[in-house]
Amino acid sequence: MKEDVVKEESWFGETFRTIIYAVLIAMVVRTFAFEPFKIPSESMLPTLKIGDYLFVSKYSYGFSKHSFPFSGGMFSGRILEEMPERGDVAVFKKPIGDPIDYIKRIVGLPGDKLQMINGVLHINGTAVKRERVEDYVDRDFNGNVRRFAQFQETLPNGRTYMTLDLTRNGSADNTDVFTVPAGHIFGMGDNRDNSTDSRFLTHVGYIPVENLVGRAEILFFSLEGDTAFWEVWKLPFATRWERVFSSLN
Repeated sequence: MKEDVVKEESWFGETFRTIIYAVLIAMVVRTFAFEPFKIPSESMLPTLKIGDYLFVSKYSYGFSKHSFPFSGGMFSGRILEEMPERGDVAVFKKPIGDPIDYIKRIVGLPGDKLQMINGVLHINGTAVKRERVEDYVDRDFNGNVRRFAQFQETLPNGRTYMTLDLTRNGSADNTDVFTVPAGHIFGMGDNRDNSTDSRFLTHVGYIPVENLVGRAEILFFSLEGDTAFWEVWKLPFATRWERVFSSLN
């Protein structure tokens, strides 16, 4: 009987240590390597949909206090800092209001002058190349077909991506000139008329480089927006298989 108790305690202790090790490894990976995120809005359509799950590389831009859970890093600035490139899809802590996670495309770097004129992005006085392509078509939660004007944009560094233009008179289709301060970047959603981003200075504004969490790298899973991950019986039918393991940058 005594021997059985010893074996039971040994099994419990080993199991407990294994769980602790697994948690620690997961925290290290999440802090310094990759962190998963779920897309909750349509601000990055057509690139990202509600229900997309993606991995963000935490090391791409170096590390700040926001690299740690609950922004718990006990230092300021960035370690091993690397600046984003124009066209990167990046996660950052919203600098105004609650520091929640936002995801936008980086289109402006420190010192850049940006302006929207009739829905066209201008960088340092030059219009970004914008080509009309086939309409973007999908369905809403109720199954209704939606059709939006879609454009391919090409940034000065050659990066290309798709954007949506829902209306010609959107609230941010015509703006003043934005001059990006030192130590900051400028982010915009690909869904140009349905994105609260750096164009709205009282809501998001210029993004401190310190607030960067990481660069979106790969879309590893995607579910129809009204399906929860734990609803395993729905997964075979609700999974957007064509989006699984899609590269984002």
